[in-house]
Amino acid sequence: MDWIVQTLRANPSLAVFLTIGIGFLVGQLKYKAFSLGTVTSVLLVGVVVGQLNIPIPGPLKDVFFLMFLFAIGYSVGPQFFQALRGDGLKQVLFAVVLCVMCLVVTWGVSVIMGYNVGEALGLLAGTQTMSAALGAGTDTLASIPGTPEQKKAWVDIMPVCYAVTYVFGTIGSAYLLANLGPAMLGGIKKVKAETVELEKKMNEGSVNSDPNYINAMRPVVFRAYKATADFFAGGKTIADIEQYLLGQGRRLFVERVRSNGTIIEPGDVKTVNPGDEIVLSGRREFIIGDEQWIGPEVNDAALLDFPAEQLDITVSSKGAARKTVDQIRSMKSMYGVSIKSIKRSGVSIPVLSKVEVKAGDVITIVGLAREVNEAAPQLGFADRRSTKTDLIFVGLGIFLGGIIGSLALHFGSVPVSLSTSGGALIMGLILGWLRSKHPTFGRIPQPAVWLMNNLGLNMFIAVIGITSGPSFISGLKEVGFLLFFMGVICTSVPLIMGVLIGHKLFKFPAAINLGCCAGGRTTTASLGAIQDALGSSIPAMGYTVTYAIGNTLLILWGVVIVILMA
Repeated sequence: MDWIVQTLRANPSLAVFLTIGIGFLVGQLKYKAFSLGTVTSVLLVGVVVGQLNIPIPGPLKDVFFLMFLFAIGYSVGPQFFQALRGDGLKQVLFAVVLCVMCLVVTWGVSVIMGYNVGEALGLLAGTQTMSAALGAGTDTLASIPGTPEQKKAWVDIMPVCYAVTYVFGTIGSAYLLANLGPAMLGGIKKVKAETVELEKKMNEGSVNSDPNYINAMRPVVFRAYKATADFFAGGKTIADIEQYLLGQGRRLFVERVRSNGTIIEPGDVKTVNPGDEIVLSGRREFIIGDEQWIGPEVNDAALLDFPAEQLDITVSSKGAARKTVDQIRSMKSMYGVSIKSIKRSGVSIPVLSKVEVKAGDVITIVGLAREVNEAAPQLGFADRRSTKTDLIFVGLGIFLGGIIGSLALHFGSVPVSLSTSGGALIMGLILGWLRSKHPTFGRIPQPAVWLMNNLGLNMFIAVIGITSGPSFISGLKEVGFLLFFMGVICTSVPLIMGVLIGHKLFKFPAAINLGCCAGGRTTTASLGAIQDALGSSIPAMGYTVTYAIGNTLLILWGVVIVILMA
């Protein structure tokens, strides 16, 4: 045992990776619907490992934290700037109001309870589930008055307050928005009925008349049928067949035909006659069902043996941005191509006819290779799968952001700056937005963004836990369990007020209102709970814009609350 302890002390990086591994393992454990989550688990495991009194070099956590903040900015940048100058301004304003309430309530509680700077910062980060605020605030601590002993005490108490309040910050937010929220808006039955009507309204269009919501992640399929329906009597052209299917609300395409035992490409087909076999492509919901409209499905391996391509497109073309799904489907270049999914800031949004596609959205399209390649340039940049990350873009972006963030303005004797962490976040926002406009540079594959987000943040949290471990127990005794109840107030009041303001002042539909509240508080767990409660993904339409704003402001509030409490 002594050998292990001495090895960890001599090689602190091993202690950090031990904390990460066990923390992620504990974070995956669930009891019914309860889970600590990855970040809290990593922090608590770090506290346990920290009991071995392991010194951690200072620069380690800063390097990973800057990487995390840049990745966050890169992810939400396109949506952030799009919202500031588009029709998302209403949601932007709501997110600002909600975030200001989160700051003011937390600051007010801290002043009333006489909390110090570290306690207030930990309370903010935990109750608003914004772990990154700890890092942003820690950078600012160096620039405010205080003795080294005081600042060390503040840094040591932060993770204690964070851990005590984070659990309700996560679970309580999900409960409030998924259960109390609908009750405040007229009851769950009323909210569900309103959401169904909103789905129908958003899905009305000339191309897609299906009135029900279909999960955007359901796949596009290719299936073969024997043409036996009465419609085919006398022979029909490909155009006749596709128009016939469209008239039945089925946007499908004829991709191949077998006639008299010979496989023929659509361009060479004159007519399809009774008994011929055809391959149809399209979204699954347009194909499944009664086969009497065309004929029985056949298992013809040779007929279905042709390459189909799935391609992610970053929307950047003026001809596609700000158009609805219905309008994009009607584009001539979209013949034979189906939209499988749409992601905005990494969040899937429903593929409904009246959903507006924005620059920076990632559309996944499926079709024959030649059809997909024809459609891609009309939509934007074809983001073909690659494992390469533009590290020039990442390295110089973080460097420039840190330089800008380190510049300070002096108000009296107090220097105020974004800090290097705030600068990295802002630069990530700017470069992420530029990437959406000019997708030929600055590529960071989604798995790499995930790694920068999760490893960057949790490395930082692991170091915080390990270094504060020796004083964690005494700190818990110092703040007492009253802090937990103060955390309940700081979490609940802004969300309850947010639901009322969204309903009364902003006049959001109920599902959009709840999604906006979840996004402004950047609580993905709450979004999932709301969608499960309503049986719909419509709340995601209110989540993406407010998430981009909330993610930025709540991190910067770590700087602001330190200045306020100083």
